[in-house]
Amino acid sequence: MKLYFAPGSCGLASQIALREVGQVFELMKVDFATKTTVEGDYFKITPKGFVPALKLEDGDVLTEGAAILQWIADSHPEQGLLPAFGSRERYKALGWLNYVATDLHRGMATMFSPFIDAASKARYAESNLAPRFAYVDEHLASHEYLMGSQFSVADAYLYNVLCWPPRVGVDITGFAAIQAFMARMEQRESVRAALEAEGIQRH
Repeated sequence: MKLYFAPGSCGLASQIALREVGQVFELMKVDFATKTTVEGDYFKITPKGFVPALKLEDGDVLTEGAAILQWIADSHPEQGLLPAFGSRERYKALGWLNYVATDLHRGMATMFSPFIDAASKARYAESNLAPRFAYVDEHLASHEYLMGSQFSVADAYLYNVLCWPPRVGVDITGFAAIQAFMARMEQRESVRAALEAEGIQRH
């Protein structure tokens, strides 16, 4: 199994989830500038050209971070990384997974765009991102993880996205519950190992 990633990008969540379930996998670094890996043309792995991509043992390739996270969780149900099929809790967890993917990930992507000027990004962060961070912060003020006391793949995704604000000049240090969540996540062996594997230093 191979996980295609770029350091600091949204593949971190998939890597954390794979480590949580004890899955053996190989990390394959993608050069965004050339869309290549040590194997050659990355477009031959996925025509989308984006990360993450997860190449399974049978050669099939999964794309889209949220979908990969669900596959990892469902392939190892004994780990409890998502609630059981058909349960109401499962749909709450998927709701969080989609919230992170659409409201937070997509929003943060705007901040990395080279086509938007700094002043517009600052206004966007204040009007669009800050209320979303506040919503997550309020929830985490009374929950250890997004689903309560149980870690889920949604937490891996949330952690991944919340690593980005400092890189684009967005200050989230005032959100105390988010800061506590980040510190809690960084106590997990899977997170520490994933950060080390990507050469990322957090604290």
